[in-house]
Amino acid sequence: MDTTNIKRVLVIGAGQAGGEAAQRLRQGGFEGEITLIGEEPCPPYQRPPLSKAYLSGAMDIERLLLRPASLYADERIALLAPVRAVWIDRAGKRVRLEGGRELPYDALVLATGARPRPLPIVGADLDGVHTLRTAADVDAIRPRFIAGAKLVVVGAGYIGLEVAAIARKLGLDVTVIETAVRPLARVTSPEVAGFFLDEHTRQGVRFVLGGQPALIKGRTHVTGVALADGTEIPADLVIAGIGVTPETTLAQQCGLELANGVVTDKQCRTGDPSIFAIGDCAARPMTHFGDRVQRLESVHNAIEGAKIAAATMLGKEQSVETPWFWSDQYDLKLQIAGLFQGYDKVVLRGSPAERAFAAFYYKGPRLIAVDAINRPGEYLGAKSLIQRSQTIAPDIIADTSRTMKDLVAAAGQ
Repeated sequence: MDTTNIKRVLVIGAGQAGGEAAQRLRQGGFEGEITLIGEEPCPPYQRPPLSKAYLSGAMDIERLLLRPASLYADERIALLAPVRAVWIDRAGKRVRLEGGRELPYDALVLATGARPRPLPIVGADLDGVHTLRTAADVDAIRPRFIAGAKLVVVGAGYIGLEVAAIARKLGLDVTVIETAVRPLARVTSPEVAGFFLDEHTRQGVRFVLGGQPALIKGRTHVTGVALADGTEIPADLVIAGIGVTPETTLAQQCGLELANGVVTDKQCRTGDPSIFAIGDCAARPMTHFGDRVQRLESVHNAIEGAKIAAATMLGKEQSVETPWFWSDQYDLKLQIAGLFQGYDKVVLRGSPAERAFAAFYYKGPRLIAVDAINRPGEYLGAKSLIQRSQTIAPDIIADTSRTMKDLVAAAGQ
Protein backbone atom coordinates (compact mmCIF):
# COMPACT_ATOMS: atom_id res chain seq x y z
CA MET A 1 0.00 0.00 0.00
CA ASP A 2 1.48 3.33 -1.08
CA THR A 3 0.85 5.53 1.96
CA THR A 4 1.75 8.69 0.00
CA ASN A 5 -1.46 8.31 -2.00
CA ILE A 6 -3.77 8.28 1.03
CA LYS A 7 -5.80 11.49 0.96
CA ARG A 8 -9.15 10.26 2.30
CA VAL A 9 -9.63 7.92 5.25
CA LEU A 10 -13.02 6.52 6.24
CA VAL A 11 -13.48 4.92 9.67
CA ILE A 12 -16.62 2.81 10.08
CA GLY A 13 -17.44 2.52 13.76
CA ALA A 14 -17.23 5.38 16.26
CA GLY A 15 -16.38 3.41 19.38
CA GLN A 16 -13.08 3.43 21.23
CA ALA A 17 -11.15 1.84 18.35
CA GLY A 18 -12.59 4.05 15.63
CA GLY A 19 -12.28 7.24 17.64
CA GLU A 20 -8.69 6.43 18.56
CA ALA A 21 -7.78 5.67 14.95
CA ALA A 22 -9.08 9.03 13.76
CA GLN A 23 -7.25 10.88 16.54
CA ARG A 24 -4.00 8.97 16.04
CA LEU A 25 -3.99 9.79 12.34
CA ARG A 26 -4.46 13.49 12.93
CA GLN A 27 -1.98 13.61 15.81
CA GLY A 28 0.53 11.72 13.66
CA GLY A 29 0.50 14.44 11.03
CA PHE A 30 -2.07 13.19 8.52
CA GLU A 31 -3.45 16.24 6.69
CA GLY A 32 -6.05 14.57 4.48
CA GLU A 33 -9.76 14.00 5.02
CA ILE A 34 -10.89 11.85 7.95
CA THR A 35 -14.52 10.79 8.24
CA LEU A 36 -15.75 8.86 11.28
CA ILE A 37 -19.06 7.03 10.82
CA GLY A 38 -21.00 5.93 13.92
CA GLU A 39 -24.38 4.32 14.49
CA GLU A 40 -24.87 5.82 17.96
CA PRO A 41 -25.94 9.47 18.34
CA CYS A 42 -23.03 10.56 20.53
CA PRO A 43 -19.27 10.84 19.89
CA PRO A 44 -16.94 7.95 20.82
CA TYR A 45 -17.16 7.01 24.49
CA GLN A 46 -15.73 4.53 26.97
CA ARG A 47 -17.60 1.24 27.29
CA PRO A 48 -16.03 -0.29 30.45
CA PRO A 49 -17.80 2.15 32.84
CA LEU A 50 -21.17 1.12 31.38
CA SER A 51 -21.31 -1.93 33.66
CA LYS A 52 -19.70 -0.05 36.56
CA ALA A 53 -19.82 3.71 37.31
CA TYR A 54 -22.34 4.62 34.59
CA LEU A 55 -24.72 1.86 35.66
CA SER A 56 -24.47 2.95 39.30
CA GLY A 57 -25.16 6.58 38.39
CA ALA A 58 -21.73 7.75 39.57
CA MET A 59 -20.75 8.83 36.04
CA ASP A 60 -22.78 10.81 33.51
CA ILE A 61 -22.61 10.65 29.71
CA GLU A 62 -20.29 13.65 29.41
CA ARG A 63 -17.67 11.89 31.53
CA LEU A 64 -18.02 8.80 29.36
CA LEU A 65 -16.90 10.65 26.24
CA LEU A 66 -13.34 9.91 25.16
CA ARG A 67 -12.94 13.55 24.09
CA PRO A 68 -15.23 16.58 24.02
CA ALA A 69 -17.50 16.59 20.98
CA SER A 70 -16.10 19.92 19.83
CA LEU A 71 -12.62 18.44 19.44
CA TYR A 72 -13.59 16.49 16.32
CA ALA A 73 -14.50 19.64 14.42
CA ASP A 74 -11.42 21.40 15.79
CA GLU A 75 -9.21 18.64 14.42
CA ARG A 76 -11.08 18.45 11.10
CA ILE A 77 -12.53 15.02 11.74
CA ALA A 78 -15.97 14.74 10.17
CA LEU A 79 -18.20 12.82 12.58
CA LEU A 80 -21.29 11.37 10.91
CA ALA A 81 -23.69 10.06 13.55
CA PRO A 82 -26.09 8.42 13.86
CA VAL A 83 -25.39 6.96 10.43
CA ARG A 84 -25.11 3.35 9.27
CA ALA A 85 -22.78 2.12 6.53
CA VAL A 86 -24.49 -0.56 4.45
CA TRP A 87 -22.16 -1.44 1.57
CA ILE A 88 -18.47 -1.47 0.66
CA ASP A 89 -17.45 -1.31 -3.00
CA ARG A 90 -13.85 -2.48 -2.87
CA ALA A 91 -13.20 -2.07 -6.59
CA GLY A 92 -14.51 1.49 -6.64
CA LYS A 93 -13.25 2.27 -3.12
CA ARG A 94 -16.57 3.65 -1.98
CA VAL A 95 -18.82 3.14 1.03
CA ARG A 96 -22.58 3.49 0.75
CA LEU A 97 -24.50 4.86 3.70
CA GLU A 98 -28.09 4.15 4.62
CA GLY A 99 -30.15 6.56 2.51
CA GLY A 100 -27.94 6.17 -0.55
CA ARG A 101 -25.08 8.61 0.02
CA GLU A 102 -21.70 7.27 -1.08
CA LEU A 103 -18.29 8.28 0.25
CA PRO A 104 -14.96 7.58 -1.50
CA TYR A 105 -11.88 6.40 0.36
CA ASP A 106 -8.20 5.75 -0.16
CA ALA A 107 -7.98 3.82 3.12
CA LEU A 108 -10.85 2.29 5.05
CA VAL A 109 -10.81 1.26 8.72
CA LEU A 110 -13.40 -1.23 9.96
CA ALA A 111 -13.96 -0.64 13.67
CA THR A 112 -17.47 -2.08 13.75
CA GLY A 113 -17.13 -3.68 17.17
CA ALA A 114 -19.39 -6.48 18.34
CA ARG A 115 -23.02 -7.01 19.18
CA PRO A 116 -24.33 -8.75 22.33
CA ARG A 117 -25.76 -12.21 21.97
CA PRO A 118 -29.46 -12.24 22.79
CA LEU A 119 -30.86 -15.02 24.92
CA PRO A 120 -31.94 -17.76 22.47
CA ILE A 121 -35.09 -18.68 24.38
CA VAL A 122 -38.79 -17.87 24.34
CA GLY A 123 -39.56 -14.69 26.27
CA ALA A 124 -36.27 -12.93 25.53
CA ASP A 125 -38.25 -10.14 23.85
CA LEU A 126 -40.33 -9.34 26.95
CA ASP A 127 -40.14 -5.93 28.57
CA GLY A 128 -37.54 -6.04 31.33
CA VAL A 129 -35.11 -8.31 29.47
CA HIS A 130 -31.94 -6.47 28.51
CA THR A 131 -28.48 -6.79 27.06
CA LEU A 132 -25.75 -4.34 28.04
CA ARG A 133 -23.50 -2.96 25.33
CA THR A 134 -24.33 0.70 24.78
CA ALA A 135 -25.09 3.79 26.84
CA ALA A 136 -28.68 3.53 25.61
CA ASP A 137 -28.87 -0.01 27.02
CA VAL A 138 -27.81 1.26 30.44
CA ASP A 139 -30.19 4.22 30.21
CA ALA A 140 -33.02 1.69 29.80
CA ILE A 141 -31.80 -0.49 32.69
CA ARG A 142 -30.89 2.14 35.29
CA PRO A 143 -34.44 3.30 36.23
CA ARG A 144 -35.19 -0.32 37.13
CA PHE A 145 -32.13 -0.67 39.36
CA ILE A 146 -33.99 0.02 42.60
CA ALA A 147 -33.49 -1.50 46.02
CA GLY A 148 -35.46 -4.70 46.51
CA ALA A 149 -35.96 -5.42 42.81
CA LYS A 150 -35.27 -9.00 41.76
CA LEU A 151 -32.50 -9.16 39.16
CA VAL A 152 -31.49 -12.29 37.28
CA VAL A 153 -28.18 -12.09 35.45
CA VAL A 154 -27.62 -14.76 32.81
CA GLY A 155 -23.91 -15.30 32.32
CA ALA A 156 -21.09 -15.07 34.86
CA GLY A 157 -18.40 -13.44 32.76
CA TYR A 158 -16.89 -10.05 33.55
CA ILE A 159 -19.99 -8.10 32.47
CA GLY A 160 -22.34 -10.31 34.43
CA LEU A 161 -20.30 -10.15 37.62
CA GLU A 162 -19.72 -6.40 37.35
CA VAL A 163 -23.47 -5.88 36.94
CA ALA A 164 -24.12 -8.17 39.91
CA ALA A 165 -21.68 -6.18 42.06
CA ILE A 166 -23.32 -2.84 41.24
CA ALA A 167 -26.78 -4.31 41.78
CA ARG A 168 -25.87 -5.60 45.23
CA LYS A 169 -24.40 -2.21 46.18
CA LEU A 170 -27.73 -0.64 45.23
CA GLY A 171 -29.71 -3.18 47.25
CA LEU A 172 -31.15 -5.41 44.52
CA ASP A 173 -31.84 -9.08 45.07
CA VAL A 174 -29.43 -10.81 42.65
CA THR A 175 -29.28 -14.30 41.14
CA VAL A 176 -26.63 -15.21 38.57
CA ILE A 177 -27.26 -18.15 36.24
CA GLU A 178 -24.21 -19.69 34.57
CA THR A 179 -24.20 -22.76 32.33
CA ALA A 180 -20.60 -23.61 33.28
CA VAL A 181 -19.64 -25.09 36.63
CA ARG A 182 -17.88 -21.91 37.74
CA PRO A 183 -17.97 -18.18 36.96
CA LEU A 184 -15.39 -16.65 34.60
CA ALA A 185 -14.87 -20.14 33.16
CA ARG A 186 -13.56 -18.91 29.78
CA VAL A 187 -11.24 -16.22 31.06
CA THR A 188 -9.45 -17.40 34.18
CA SER A 189 -8.32 -20.36 36.27
CA PRO A 190 -10.41 -22.31 38.78
CA GLU A 191 -8.38 -20.72 41.59
CA VAL A 192 -9.27 -17.15 40.62
CA ALA A 193 -12.82 -18.09 39.63
CA GLY A 194 -13.35 -19.69 43.03
CA PHE A 195 -12.17 -16.54 44.77
CA PHE A 196 -14.69 -14.37 42.90
CA LEU A 197 -17.45 -16.90 43.49
CA ASP A 198 -16.79 -16.73 47.23
CA GLU A 199 -16.64 -12.92 47.20
CA HIS A 200 -19.95 -12.52 45.38
CA THR A 201 -21.61 -15.12 47.58
CA ARG A 202 -20.36 -13.23 50.65
CA GLN A 203 -21.96 -10.08 49.22
CA GLY A 204 -25.32 -11.85 48.95
CA VAL A 205 -25.35 -12.92 45.29
CA ARG A 206 -26.96 -16.31 44.67
CA PHE A 207 -25.46 -18.51 41.94
CA VAL A 208 -27.05 -21.22 39.86
CA LEU A 209 -24.04 -22.95 38.31
CA GLY A 210 -24.57 -25.50 35.59
CA GLY A 211 -28.01 -23.95 35.10
CA GLN A 212 -29.68 -23.78 31.70
CA PRO A 213 -32.34 -21.08 31.17
CA ALA A 214 -35.22 -22.55 29.19
CA LEU A 215 -37.93 -19.89 29.25
CA ILE A 216 -38.44 -16.31 30.37
CA LYS A 217 -41.85 -16.04 31.93
CA GLY A 218 -44.32 -13.19 31.77
CA ARG A 219 -47.11 -11.80 29.61
CA THR A 220 -45.83 -8.38 28.62
CA HIS A 221 -43.18 -7.89 31.33
CA VAL A 222 -40.75 -10.46 32.68
CA THR A 223 -41.81 -12.18 35.90
CA GLY A 224 -39.26 -14.96 36.13
CA VAL A 225 -36.80 -17.34 34.51
CA ALA A 226 -37.54 -21.05 34.21
CA LEU A 227 -34.59 -23.44 34.02
CA ALA A 228 -34.38 -26.68 32.09
CA ASP A 229 -34.64 -28.69 35.34
CA GLY A 230 -37.97 -27.06 36.18
CA THR A 231 -36.66 -24.54 38.72
CA GLU A 232 -38.25 -21.10 38.50
CA ILE A 233 -36.47 -17.92 39.63
CA PRO A 234 -38.62 -14.82 40.16
CA ALA A 235 -37.40 -11.75 38.28
CA ASP A 236 -38.38 -8.12 37.82
CA LEU A 237 -35.42 -7.62 35.53
CA VAL A 238 -33.17 -9.91 33.46
CA ILE A 239 -29.81 -8.93 32.03
CA ALA A 240 -28.08 -11.23 29.56
CA GLY A 241 -24.30 -11.27 29.63
CA ILE A 242 -23.62 -14.30 27.46
CA GLY A 243 -20.95 -12.79 25.27
CA VAL A 244 -20.79 -10.93 21.99
CA THR A 245 -20.49 -11.68 18.29
CA PRO A 246 -18.06 -9.68 16.16
CA GLU A 247 -19.89 -7.33 13.79
CA THR A 248 -18.59 -8.55 10.43
CA THR A 249 -21.59 -7.97 8.15
CA LEU A 250 -19.84 -5.39 5.95
CA ALA A 251 -16.62 -7.40 5.82
CA GLN A 252 -18.50 -10.53 4.79
CA GLN A 253 -20.49 -8.64 2.17
CA CYS A 254 -17.33 -7.40 0.46
CA GLY A 255 -15.51 -10.73 0.60
CA LEU A 256 -12.88 -10.22 3.32
CA GLU A 257 -11.53 -13.25 5.17
CA LEU A 258 -13.33 -14.06 8.42
CA ALA A 259 -12.41 -16.34 11.32
CA ASN A 260 -14.25 -15.25 14.48
CA GLY A 261 -13.62 -11.71 13.30
CA VAL A 262 -12.08 -9.95 10.31
CA VAL A 263 -8.66 -11.53 9.78
CA THR A 264 -5.73 -9.11 9.54
CA ASP A 265 -1.94 -9.17 9.49
CA LYS A 266 0.25 -7.67 12.21
CA GLN A 267 -0.32 -4.20 10.73
CA CYS A 268 -4.11 -4.66 11.07
CA ARG A 269 -4.47 -4.86 7.27
CA THR A 270 -7.02 -7.24 5.82
CA GLY A 271 -6.50 -9.19 2.59
CA ASP A 272 -7.35 -5.92 0.85
CA PRO A 273 -4.35 -3.63 1.48
CA SER A 274 -6.63 -0.57 1.48
CA ILE A 275 -8.83 -1.91 4.29
CA PHE A 276 -7.84 -2.23 7.96
CA ALA A 277 -9.79 -3.86 10.79
CA ILE A 278 -9.33 -3.04 14.48
CA GLY A 279 -10.96 -3.54 17.86
CA ASP A 280 -13.58 -6.12 18.80
CA CYS A 281 -14.40 -7.00 15.19
CA ALA A 282 -10.82 -7.95 14.21
CA ALA A 283 -8.59 -10.98 14.69
CA ARG A 284 -4.85 -10.31 14.36
CA PRO A 285 -1.59 -12.15 15.13
CA MET A 286 -0.56 -11.82 18.78
CA THR A 287 3.11 -10.80 18.70
CA HIS A 288 3.98 -12.02 22.20
CA PHE A 289 2.12 -15.32 21.84
CA GLY A 290 3.52 -17.09 18.81
CA ASP A 291 1.64 -14.89 16.32
CA ARG A 292 -1.52 -16.89 16.80
CA VAL A 293 -4.45 -15.04 15.23
CA GLN A 294 -6.88 -14.06 17.94
CA ARG A 295 -9.73 -11.66 18.55
CA LEU A 296 -9.61 -9.74 21.83
CA GLU A 297 -12.37 -7.71 23.48
CA SER A 298 -10.66 -4.98 25.48
CA VAL A 299 -9.88 -1.29 25.69
CA HIS A 300 -6.21 -2.07 25.21
CA ASN A 301 -6.83 -4.02 22.01
CA ALA A 302 -8.97 -1.16 20.66
CA ILE A 303 -6.23 1.37 21.37
CA GLU A 304 -3.47 -0.94 20.13
CA GLY A 305 -5.23 -1.63 16.83
CA ALA A 306 -5.85 2.09 16.32
CA LYS A 307 -2.18 2.89 16.96
CA ILE A 308 -0.97 0.17 14.60
CA ALA A 309 -3.37 1.01 11.76
CA ALA A 310 -2.68 4.75 12.02
CA ALA A 311 1.09 4.20 12.07
CA THR A 312 0.88 1.94 9.02
CA MET A 313 -1.12 4.51 7.07
CA LEU A 314 1.45 7.14 8.05
CA GLY A 315 4.31 4.93 6.88
CA LYS A 316 5.68 4.51 10.41
CA GLU A 317 6.56 1.59 12.66
CA GLN A 318 4.60 0.87 15.82
CA SER A 319 5.76 -1.30 18.71
CA VAL A 320 3.23 -3.77 20.11
CA GLU A 321 2.37 -3.97 23.79
CA THR A 322 1.38 -7.18 25.57
CA PRO A 323 -2.42 -7.42 26.04
CA TRP A 324 -3.94 -6.12 29.27
CA PHE A 325 -7.43 -6.07 30.75
CA TRP A 326 -9.18 -5.15 34.00
CA SER A 327 -12.39 -5.60 35.97
CA ASP A 328 -13.77 -3.76 39.02
CA GLN A 329 -16.05 -5.69 41.36
CA TYR A 330 -16.90 -4.23 44.79
CA ASP A 331 -13.55 -3.03 46.17
CA LEU A 332 -11.61 -5.58 44.12
CA LYS A 333 -9.43 -4.43 41.25
CA LEU A 334 -8.60 -7.31 38.93
CA GLN A 335 -5.76 -6.47 36.53
CA ILE A 336 -4.72 -8.93 33.85
CA ALA A 337 -1.65 -8.98 31.63
CA GLY A 338 -0.99 -11.50 28.88
CA LEU A 339 -3.13 -14.38 27.61
CA PHE A 340 -3.59 -17.36 29.89
CA GLN A 341 -4.89 -19.83 27.27
CA GLY A 342 -2.74 -22.95 27.09
CA TYR A 343 -1.21 -22.59 30.57
CA ASP A 344 -0.16 -25.77 32.37
CA LYS A 345 0.74 -24.35 35.78
CA VAL A 346 -0.63 -21.59 37.99
CA VAL A 347 1.28 -20.18 40.95
CA LEU A 348 -0.29 -17.93 43.59
CA ARG A 349 1.63 -15.05 45.14
CA GLY A 350 -0.03 -13.53 48.17
CA SER A 351 -3.14 -14.68 50.00
CA PRO A 352 -6.70 -14.94 48.64
CA ALA A 353 -7.87 -14.80 52.27
CA GLU A 354 -6.43 -11.29 52.51
CA ARG A 355 -8.19 -10.32 49.26
CA ALA A 356 -4.88 -9.33 47.68
CA PHE A 357 -2.99 -11.87 45.59
CA ALA A 358 -1.84 -12.68 42.08
CA ALA A 359 -2.10 -15.81 39.95
CA PHE A 360 0.84 -16.32 37.60
CA TYR A 361 0.27 -18.56 34.58
CA TYR A 362 3.06 -20.63 33.03
CA LYS A 363 3.31 -22.65 29.86
CA GLY A 364 6.26 -24.89 30.51
CA PRO A 365 8.95 -22.64 32.01
CA ARG A 366 7.54 -19.48 30.38
CA LEU A 367 5.39 -16.90 32.14
CA ILE A 368 2.46 -16.06 29.84
CA ALA A 369 -0.09 -14.19 31.98
CA VAL A 370 -1.06 -12.86 35.39
CA ASP A 371 -4.34 -12.18 37.19
CA ALA A 372 -3.63 -9.66 39.95
CA ILE A 373 -6.32 -8.86 42.51
CA ASN A 374 -5.53 -5.69 44.48
CA ARG A 375 -1.85 -6.26 43.67
CA PRO A 376 -0.82 -3.59 41.13
CA GLY A 377 2.89 -4.26 41.61
CA GLU A 378 2.50 -7.88 40.52
CA TYR A 379 0.44 -6.80 37.53
CA LEU A 380 2.97 -4.23 36.36
CA GLY A 381 5.90 -6.55 36.99
CA ALA A 382 4.41 -9.47 35.08
CA LYS A 383 3.33 -7.20 32.23
CA SER A 384 6.90 -5.95 31.91
CA LEU A 385 8.31 -9.49 31.94
CA ILE A 386 5.91 -10.74 29.26
CA GLN A 387 6.61 -7.68 27.13
CA ARG A 388 10.35 -8.47 27.23
CA SER A 389 9.88 -12.27 26.87
CA GLN A 390 11.45 -12.80 30.30
CA THR A 391 10.31 -15.09 33.07
CA ILE A 392 10.73 -15.86 36.76
CA ALA A 393 10.77 -19.45 37.98
CA PRO A 394 7.53 -20.53 39.68
CA ASP A 395 9.21 -21.32 43.02
CA ILE A 396 10.77 -17.86 43.10
CA ILE A 397 7.60 -15.99 42.15
CA ALA A 398 5.75 -17.60 45.07
CA ASP A 399 8.28 -16.25 47.58
CA THR A 400 6.76 -13.05 48.98
CA SER A 401 9.82 -12.24 51.07
CA ARG A 402 11.19 -10.49 47.97
CA THR A 403 9.31 -7.63 46.34
CA MET A 404 8.00 -7.97 42.83
CA LYS A 405 10.13 -5.02 41.80
CA ASP A 406 13.29 -6.81 42.95
CA LEU A 407 12.31 -10.03 41.20
CA VAL A 408 11.70 -8.20 37.91
CA ALA A 409 15.01 -6.36 38.20
CA ALA A 410 16.86 -9.63 38.84
CA ALA A 411 15.20 -11.26 35.82
CA GLY A 412 16.56 -8.52 33.59
CA GLN A 413 20.18 -9.04 34.63
